[in-house]
Amino acid sequence: MNIVVASGKGGTGKTTVAVNLALALDQEKTQLLDCDVEEPNAHLFLKPVFDKSREVGIPVPAINLAQCSFCGRCSEVCAFNALAVLKNQVMVFEELCHGCGGCAYLCPERAITERHRPIGIVESGKAGKLDYGHGRLNPGEAMSPPLINAVKKMSNPEKITIIDAPPGTSCPVVSAVKGCDYCVLVTEPTPFGLNDLDLAFQMVNKLDIPAGAVINRSDLGDGKVEEYCQIKNLPLLQKIPFDRALAELYACGEPVVLHRSAWRNRFRELFTSIAERQKEVVRWRNI
Repeated sequence: MNIVVASGKGGTGKTTVAVNLALALDQEKTQLLDCDVEEPNAHLFLKPVFDKSREVGIPVPAINLAQCSFCGRCSEVCAFNALAVLKNQVMVFEELCHGCGGCAYLCPERAITERHRPIGIVESGKAGKLDYGHGRLNPGEAMSPPLINAVKKMSNPEKITIIDAPPGTSCPVVSAVKGCDYCVLVTEPTPFGLNDLDLAFQMVNKLDIPAGAVINRSDLGDGKVEEYCQIKNLPLLQKIPFDRALAELYACGEPVVLHRSAWRNRFRELFTSIAERQKEVVRWRNI
C-alpha cells in the first residue's frame, strides 16, 4: 500500500505527518520515501545511514552536424522548444528538454543521438529498522519529475510505503501522487490553507486517487476547512491540535512519536482510518 502525504502549500505540517506516521507503524514493514527532491528534509528527523547512492539523469539530444540537413523537423516536433535550427547550426537548450526522444526518432537523416544529462541523485538506507530513500535535485535544475519517479521506483511492494510529496499542485506533485493507493491532504484552518486544499483536492480527483484530509493546528483557526470537507464529501481523517511539546521537538529535529506515547497512538489511529477508507474505496470499485 502506497500512501502519499501531500498539501496544496508548504508549511502545513506535511513532513511532520509523513515522518511520524511511518515511525508509528511496524518499522520492519514500513518505508518512507521523500519525493520533495528540491528540498528533502525528512532525513533531518530520521537521521538515516545511507548505504546506496546513484546518479539520475535524462537523455538529451546530441546533434551530428556533418549528417544534419538542417531541415528543422526536430524543432517542429519538440513540444518544449528545446531545439532551434539555424542555417548551419542546431541549438539545444538542455534545461528545456524532457527527454522524450521524439527528435531522435523522427529525424529523417538519423543525425540525432542521445546522451545522458545528470539531474540529481537518489540515496537510500536505514533509519533504525525503517527503510528510507530520497532524491536530491542538482542546484538550478528545473526537471524534477524524472528524479521523483526514480525515488518512487524504490518502493517495496511488500511494505507499507509512505511518500512525502513536494508542496503545491504542480508537475512534481502530480508525479509523486500519481499511481498511489491513497492521498492524505494536510491542511491548516486558514484562508490560504482552505484555498490550497481545494486545489489539491481537485488534483487528486483528476488523478482518480482516494483522499482524506488532516487538519494541522486545528484549534487555532476557524471551522471553514471542516465545512469544506463536509460539502465536498472529503473524509476528515484526523484533527491535530496545536501542541507546544510537538513544536519543541520539531524544532530540535525529533519526531514526537518517539517521545510521546499519546502521539504514537494518534498516528496509529490515523493509519487505521486511512486503511479503512482505502478498503472501502476498493470494495466500491469492485462492485
